[in-house]
Amino acid sequence: MLRTAFAALLLATPLAAQETKEQSCQYQADVVAAIQKARLDKVKERDVPQAVADTSPTWPENYNNAIPLITPWVYEQKMRDVRKKNLGAAWLELCLQQ
Repeated sequence: MLRTAFAALLLATPLAAQETKEQSCQYQADVVAAIQKARLDKVKERDVPQAVADTSPTWPENYNNAIPLITPWVYEQKMRDVRKKNLGAAWLELCLQQ
């Protein structure tokens, strides 16, 4: 499921000409972390895009398109993993390996 979400995100957020792979991966990791925080804050899955938007994220707007694609993956994780693991860091590591 993670690979599917990751592939979908890459298609949803193509690299801009001035954006490096590292920057893109960091933005993606920030999106994942924001979704993780929403889950920890007990936001309903269907309300995540608005909850994240309400935080005024600093990533480029096109990364908002990935929120509905990644949210199901975060919400499928066991809550103990969501509490204890840094999903954004895991995403960053995987992204940089691609």
